[in-house]
Amino acid sequence: MRTLVKAMFTVIVLLLSYSCKDIKTEQDQSQTKKEVTAKDILGNPDYLAISYGAYREKTRDLTVQPTLSEIKEDMRILSAMGIRVLRTYNVHLPQAFNILVAIRQLKEEDPDFEMYVMLGAWIDCKNAWTGEEPDHEVESVQNESEIARAAALANQYPDIVKVIAVGNEAMVTWATSYFVRPGVILKWVNHLQELKNNGQLPKDLWITSSDDFSSWGGGDTSYHTEDLEKLVKAVDYISMHTYPYHNSHYNPEFWRVPEDEEGLSEMEKVEAAMLRARDFAQAQYRAVSAYVAGLGVEKPIHIGETGWATISDGHYGPKGSKATDEYKEARYYELIRDWTNAEGISCFYFEAFDEKWKDAHNAKGSENHFGLFTVDGEAKYVLWDLVDRGIFKGLTRNGNPIVKTYGGDKKAIMLEVLVPPAINE
Repeated sequence: MRTLVKAMFTVIVLLLSYSCKDIKTEQDQSQTKKEVTAKDILGNPDYLAISYGAYREKTRDLTVQPTLSEIKEDMRILSAMGIRVLRTYNVHLPQAFNILVAIRQLKEEDPDFEMYVMLGAWIDCKNAWTGEEPDHEVESVQNESEIARAAALANQYPDIVKVIAVGNEAMVTWATSYFVRPGVILKWVNHLQELKNNGQLPKDLWITSSDDFSSWGGGDTSYHTEDLEKLVKAVDYISMHTYPYHNSHYNPEFWRVPEDEEGLSEMEKVEAAMLRARDFAQAQYRAVSAYVAGLGVEKPIHIGETGWATISDGHYGPKGSKATDEYKEARYYELIRDWTNAEGISCFYFEAFDEKWKDAHNAKGSENHFGLFTVDGEAKYVLWDLVDRGIFKGLTRNGNPIVKTYGGDKKAIMLEVLVPPAINE
């Protein structure tokens, strides 16, 4: 009898042992699944990306910085619509740090919550934003501390920060207030890569710079410098910007209705123009790809910014290129997401929410209206189907439930759709 009991005890111990091993294996697999890297995220359509600013006021003054509760409100909204990667732009203001704190708290509240960050480090030239003449040959003394803060945050939040972007449109020469030469960006990219190599930054952290397609060699050959070639080789991937929206004014040939389309209906003309806008973005992407390939470099290329505004009283409005309305924003978003998702390209769509500080003196300035949501949390036409599906049920922004713009009246939306000008206008 004792022998039988002993045998049964041994069997039970073995079963419990194997059961515990199975549980531990499942836990390990679950943990492993969540420990994603930039390489896993970028180009993965399961990790949709977006540019994000939490600012709700006409200023970014320290007295009106977004609160943790406001940021967590936004995180829940973006997560509900499938966004998993955010892009920020600087670390010298509290917003970036608060975004990381908010994400950490949401992860502690819900272990299944996922949100990652491409952390921007702002780069300026000497005298930028001071009222004095910018010196584009010398960098700002503030750049060093900006990079140091970005590195510190990447170390403090390695489970969230997966990319550091050195500068935003910091090399393109039309950024006359602050641009620097590629050598400055190269210096700081190399510095961060060296920190990685020395174990002072997470080894899987990716380093890039996010800039206009032309700054990455896809446009004017004046950008094709030795330092740019070195930079292409130094970054982990290329983050390029493309804006057919802005080019509807500055390079309108692709946008205007050609003679062979004059017989189309108004909405057919709009659709044809939006397809050309997508093709314009694709052409700029191919131009950067060709330049990089011409250097003998194989490097991932993703889209750090592209977007479409919904209000403009200037170059892009009724008296300009007529590119601006909610219908066109929705169509551009659909076309760009379809293309980039199919091709394995990450697109940090610009942007999540309207931010009225960007053109504080002109409420109808286009820079204030690139969001998929209004400041008060109304979902623009691009997101109406998500509202209908109940994706945002129970979620709020600024205390407001997520509802459709225009009171959900599609006829009102369509009345504001403007047909692009004819090629000969």
